[in-house]
Amino acid sequence: MYDERFPGLRRRGFLAAGTGAAALALVGCGSGGTAGDGKAGDGRPRKGGRLRAAFAGGGASETLDPHLANLFADVARAKAQYDKLADYGADLSAQPRLAATWEPGRTLDRWQVTLRRATFHDGRPVTARDVLYSYRRIADPKQAFRARASLEPIDLDASRATGERGIEFVLKRPTAEFPNVLAAFGAYIVPENAGETHDFDKDPVGSGPFRFVSFTPGRSAVFRRYDDYWEGAPHLDELEFVVANEESARVNALLGGQVEYAHELNPTTARAHEGGGRIEIVRLRNSAMQAFCMKTDRAPFDDRRVREAFFLIADRKELVDGALSGAGVVGNDLFGKGYEYYADSLPQRERDLDKARALLKQAGAEKLRVTLDTSAVAAGFTEAAGIFRDQAAEAGVTVDVRMGSKDSYWSDILDNGSLCCYRSGAMPIEAHISQRLLTDSTTNATKWKHPDFDALYRQAQSTADKAERAAVYERMQRRLHTEGGFLIWGFADWILGTARTVRGVGSEAPANTLDWARFDKVWLA
Repeated sequence: MYDERFPGLRRRGFLAAGTGAAALALVGCGSGGTAGDGKAGDGRPRKGGRLRAAFAGGGASETLDPHLANLFADVARAKAQYDKLADYGADLSAQPRLAATWEPGRTLDRWQVTLRRATFHDGRPVTARDVLYSYRRIADPKQAFRARASLEPIDLDASRATGERGIEFVLKRPTAEFPNVLAAFGAYIVPENAGETHDFDKDPVGSGPFRFVSFTPGRSAVFRRYDDYWEGAPHLDELEFVVANEESARVNALLGGQVEYAHELNPTTARAHEGGGRIEIVRLRNSAMQAFCMKTDRAPFDDRRVREAFFLIADRKELVDGALSGAGVVGNDLFGKGYEYYADSLPQRERDLDKARALLKQAGAEKLRVTLDTSAVAAGFTEAAGIFRDQAAEAGVTVDVRMGSKDSYWSDILDNGSLCCYRSGAMPIEAHISQRLLTDSTTNATKWKHPDFDALYRQAQSTADKAERAAVYERMQRRLHTEGGFLIWGFADWILGTARTVRGVGSEAPANTLDWARFDKVWLA
């Protein structure tokens, strides 16, 4: 049947000939293992060909403006066209990209960054002026660019170019982990005045490994190899992204040879095809936080007793086993399990229905009825909603599950409703805090806004001693564990499928890290 959400697909879910493409792929090279090695050919990279990748998109509102990147599809397209000064390695540490070096001053409130030699797709060199323009654009208070909160420590009025490739960043306070700021989600470098002189959706100019060919929001994006890329030209001639919001459409297109990459497969699909010989399955462990998001600024979740009750209602193992088919691990209502600064000293929260009922009674919320927003936009969301609905009923809470649009779900739930399904890829814990849990965070889906919590974050950022800094982060996490708005029940494997001819797909790079979506390192055998 024809699927309007994937215009290139016709009967049997296969791509019609000549279809454009747009989406994201979870691929990489880097220091981790790679999938598909040795299945065909001699394993040596080969030049040429077009890779087509299928991924869930954001509908007609999609844009190629890298500073507006929010979904994984947005980020993959941005990575194809643009660079950041730094990006996160597989261990979530900052790795140099356009920045060749960074050096702190003695007091940690001034950092000197030297750019590597790189060019934009129109041949112009990447300069300090481009970097300062990009950061000032992101920091514009009139805009809602996601990286704005991450760049907050920088005094952009005082920061200056010290040469064509030198920048002195002046900070508002000492910041020990300033390289993480340079690697912030969405902090891409664009040419000076690009926002005024270019239409990002029609003639974007970046410095990334692929240059723009065409873009149709919600349908397709096509890119061509940039031969002068500073890190070496990609192996592929062209890269297509195909939007396919239904997992079944992505899988059928991959099985039918109509795409070479299918992002975000369900665990049941992976089990059915793993080792079967038709396609390759790649599992990226501990890549995706799985959560329910409670908005703390409105009823009933403006009462911390109700939030704590919901923490105690959740049977996390049942959610992992049921919604993720066991392809993940349980969470403890904190982001970043296994990452630096994660508060693993906190005891694992267990289900306690008696205490949950008592808290609801204290809050005057007996026979509570709430709406849980979900969507088929992400693997496991609808299953998790159904499981939690049944779990809540055991505590006397009625949960009405409301299905949302796959095209607009993420923008819809940011400000609307009171309870929703939520997920996140990998990022440092401090980045999760800065982008989602500060008063001025642009993606603050729980509406957690506490000036004293903001102050703790600034204290952590300016603490030079790592052990002391870790202690501040643990204090913040203890508070979130007690009264926060994220009910984080699990961490899922990120599962993707590729054709057997695809090489260079990283298997140890969590989503959102440098070697994820590294199409410039992929080739076709």
